[in-house]
Amino acid sequence: MELKDYIRILRAGWILIVVMALVGVAAAALFSILSKPQFKASAQVFVSTQSGGTVQDLVQGSTFTQQRVKTYAGLVTTPIVLLPVISNLHLSMTADELAKSVSATAPLDTTLIDISATSPDPVQAANVANGISESLTNVVQNIESTGSQSAQVKLTRVEEAQVPSAPVTPNVPINVALGLLVGLALGIGAAVLRHTLDNRIRSDSDVQAISPAPILGGITYDAKAPKRPLIVQDDPRSPRAEAFRTLRTNLQFLDAGEGARSFVVTSAIESEGKSSTASNLAIALDNAGHKVIVVDADLRRPKLATYMGLEGAVGLTDLLIGRADMDDAVQQWGRGNLHVLPAGSVPPNPSELLGSAAMHSLVSRLENEFDYVLFDAPPLLPVTDAAVLSKTAGGAIVVVAAGRTHRSQLTAAVTTLDNVGVRLFGFVLTMLPVQGPHSYGYQTYGYGPVYAQDDVTVGKDSRRMTHRRVRGLSG
Repeated sequence: MELKDYIRILRAGWILIVVMALVGVAAAALFSILSKPQFKASAQVFVSTQSGGTVQDLVQGSTFTQQRVKTYAGLVTTPIVLLPVISNLHLSMTADELAKSVSATAPLDTTLIDISATSPDPVQAANVANGISESLTNVVQNIESTGSQSAQVKLTRVEEAQVPSAPVTPNVPINVALGLLVGLALGIGAAVLRHTLDNRIRSDSDVQAISPAPILGGITYDAKAPKRPLIVQDDPRSPRAEAFRTLRTNLQFLDAGEGARSFVVTSAIESEGKSSTASNLAIALDNAGHKVIVVDADLRRPKLATYMGLEGAVGLTDLLIGRADMDDAVQQWGRGNLHVLPAGSVPPNPSELLGSAAMHSLVSRLENEFDYVLFDAPPLLPVTDAAVLSKTAGGAIVVVAAGRTHRSQLTAAVTTLDNVGVRLFGFVLTMLPVQGPHSYGYQTYGYGPVYAQDDVTVGKDSRRMTHRRVRGLSG
């Protein structure tokens, strides 16, 4: 993935990242509140040796002392040093327990030993540090003495431990900062993991990774779409209506100059918006002055007649079986050159009808009669109807619902078309989010005059059209 892909992932998962960061901060703050404060006190001991006055003696004594310092620092946590401290301070703990709260370090190239003690009681911390420094001095004195000869090494406490005024733990600012960093890391990791595991189509880049066919348009999600499916007619100044006009423009540039064109509008799975896309695209082409017919070729679950507000009892099925002629089945919609051929009766053999010689003859007739022929076909994966019809027509336009269609489903749909040699004109992305990293940004801006509600009628009442059966079609 490129940098822009990671940026898009972060933009898409910013809510998860923020939530995880806040959880990390809250956890760190809670840990800091519940943690018992610990105080630390330190004492310092100087190690010296008795040596002659020559330079050689001084050098040898210094080297000997530095070697001994590390050994003496290791004695600090041993019972021989800690037991006298426990006894003198009347501590209710064992030497092993006390050793866990005590530490000793010897700075490099020095003869100093730093002794630290940690305790919930600041006074006890100082007393333990001072007691250990005194006990260590006595222990070394006894160990280094042999017989009547006094010890050559001497320990002297040069810094007495003071009662600390502030606890060393919990360190609230550091804990909160660490919690924030951990939360951010977990949030980013979760966002990347979710993107990796998410197999759904989100944007045009996901589609282009599957097929080189162009993206013909993008339609944003509209919760009111079921109530006003013909948005180009019901609200022509809306961003979604403009998106369909953009789709119309892109469609006009496909194989420009070749005369009549027929397109099968289909999808990989159901409920991706293919019927509303075909309907609105037909209206947009009609508004541009083209002679258009939209055919409901979904002989299993026809919707086009309902969307267009027409009677669908007689339609494509009746034409194919010879029960009706063109004049009785095709209906004119509106005052322009838009015509609709409903599905008619639901037959028991849709695939056979769509692949029949009668269907081939009908497609040729429609292509000769109209500038654009749009077929609303069933989805590709459940049934073969769309693939069969696309072979007869000029090709297919695949509608892809963002956030619903999986990559594997779209890949299978494209493969289905390739297997039968169907030309894939391109894709139409539907249900795109209005905002966010996967939105179609140009649809969020309006351009043009603002009309008052009294100046233009918007909604269902604006569609005052007469629907009549077509008479006198040639052929």
